[in-house]
Amino acid sequence: MTSDEIKTAILDMGRKARAASRELVKLSTDQKNTILCAMADGVVARQEAILEANAKDLAQAESNGLSKAMIDRLMLNPKRLEAIAEALREVAALPDPVGEQLAEWTRPNGLHIQKVRVPIGVIGIIFESRPNVTSDAASLCFKTSNATILRGGSEAIHSNNALAEALQSGGAKAGLPANSIQLIPFTDRSSVVHMAQMDQFIDLIIPRGGKGLIEKVVSTARMPVIKHYDGVCHVYVHPDADLDMAASIVINSKCQKPGVCNALESLLVHRDVAAAFYPKVGAGLLEAGVEMRADDEALAHLPPSAKHATEADWTTEYLDLILSIKTVGGVDEAIDHVNAYGSHHTDSVITRDAAVARHFMHNVDSAVVLWNASTRFNDGGEFGFGAEIGISTDKLHARGPMGLAELTSYKYLVFGEGQTRQ
Repeated sequence: MTSDEIKTAILDMGRKARAASRELVKLSTDQKNTILCAMADGVVARQEAILEANAKDLAQAESNGLSKAMIDRLMLNPKRLEAIAEALREVAALPDPVGEQLAEWTRPNGLHIQKVRVPIGVIGIIFESRPNVTSDAASLCFKTSNATILRGGSEAIHSNNALAEALQSGGAKAGLPANSIQLIPFTDRSSVVHMAQMDQFIDLIIPRGGKGLIEKVVSTARMPVIKHYDGVCHVYVHPDADLDMAASIVINSKCQKPGVCNALESLLVHRDVAAAFYPKVGAGLLEAGVEMRADDEALAHLPPSAKHATEADWTTEYLDLILSIKTVGGVDEAIDHVNAYGSHHTDSVITRDAAVARHFMHNVDSAVVLWNASTRFNDGGEFGFGAEIGISTDKLHARGPMGLAELTSYKYLVFGEGQTRQ
């Protein structure tokens, strides 16, 4: 298709999404929950077709030389499909924020005012690699009565199409309004620009992917953007930390799923425990196949395979089994390093000292700061949000894991009895 043809097609999707958004606000919470459960049944019923589509994407990914971590992000199997279906059911079980009363008061003149949550309208979501985002994004937007236009990456096009069809067909059986969930079926890069400039139909756009994609959307968007920038996540190990616990947290943060944004990318260790901690954690990282890139102090205690870190390593989101390691002189040096080199995503402090933990948590400028816990817990599901739309590194209007509440706006309802302004 030519760029003009793609623009025409996307504009048509926008018009349909706007019309669908008007129908979505008419649905009751019970109706929405029934439709979400029907979507889950649709995913289960179409498992074979979805896995066949995913096999095509995996074959292409291997042919293109994608890393093991990236292929793992792309891969679907029966267990992961059941998790996708279960996430849909979990969203159905969550409280509906639409219509929630945020505040209420009465003015001296008798006017009664309520502030209530309402849908945003039409949300555009641009994402790469992970086909489960198709379901997560669609379910959260639908639960909050928002229409959705999804644009996935070329590496998952077959999987995304199959999942979208399963959601649409399953939901339609229970009354899903037509065009509530639409997936752009082509991956030409011009589609990103056309979406970003379609402010007459899209109220909010959310890019999830690499820095290049996000910067492209930010530079061209005519509507508000919520960004999900790099996850350059840190763990800082203080001298009084339980070193066995610290090693366990570091290895889980880095290795449990290295190709995701909340995986550990940079380890900071206090100089006073360097000699005791580096051999312990280094052995575990080596066994897990992690490539270590460290400063001179750390290299003296790490396995011989460890490499010398460069300045670029402190700001790199590897999304792979690679870890940068730096020795620091204290909690304030660790805080300064995180704030200077991190991406304001997820950072953790390992210490027994509550005052140190509070100091770190207060002064690190990140969306999520943890104490004695893995960075992998920065996740909508782990926070009890059900599925998540992503993890925002912005400060307005959403920050951290984005669940249902973050997909709403609000309006004021004012009740009078004939008052006029003097």
